[in-house]
Amino acid sequence: MTKLNKRNKAVQSMIDREKEYTVSEAVGILKEIPSVKFNETLEVSCKLNVDAKKSDQMVRGSVVLPHGLGKDVRVLVFCKGEKEKEAHDAGADFIGAEDLVEKIKSGWLDFDVVITTPDMMREVGKIGKVLGPRGLMPSPKNGTVTDQISRAVKESKSGKLDFKMDRTGNINVGVGKISFDQEQLVENVRVFLDALMKAKPSAAKGQLIKETFVSTTMGPGLMVSLLEETK
Repeated sequence: MTKLNKRNKAVQSMIDREKEYTVSEAVGILKEIPSVKFNETLEVSCKLNVDAKKSDQMVRGSVVLPHGLGKDVRVLVFCKGEKEKEAHDAGADFIGAEDLVEKIKSGWLDFDVVITTPDMMREVGKIGKVLGPRGLMPSPKNGTVTDQISRAVKESKSGKLDFKMDRTGNINVGVGKISFDQEQLVENVRVFLDALMKAKPSAAKGQLIKETFVSTTMGPGLMVSLLEETK
């Protein structure tokens, strides 16, 4: 039998794994749990009511969280000409064209978001096998293949969250740091859940979200009732 340490004992005494909490209640409890040595991420996990094997029931989307993600997002932009200045002025960290493609081919991956103008997609496609598996491949669906470079960079820097269902029909995302104010975290969670429900594919029947849990990186998962959130 595993012996519980002091922190785990405190966690066990604070939660009820059978209870469905409101988002505000769940976040409040997670903020009260004894901290670890780093600033944990608040995570939201949703089990979806879809058939993950059917392509017409794929769930994906993006949303700009009102209070950001609590991390420095490194943005890379593929573009040429006047778009380079636009990307620079918007705060992009890395800007280039074929030179960046070659650098990535050599193994460089020190960035979090990739944005490209449509005319650069042929070049970007050459590194699709590198970017794709890491969730970094630009896509028109999430606004990262666009001529609106300034807008795309600013959204990514300010807390744009891209989400996509995995092969088991679940979605797991980070929506901020536990050091945020409770109200900020609650609003971020609610904005994400609203965006997720709006991303329901037309082929999916019934309520999109089956179950929702809120947790921290090293903390317990608390079941959340969406009844209050959807009123």
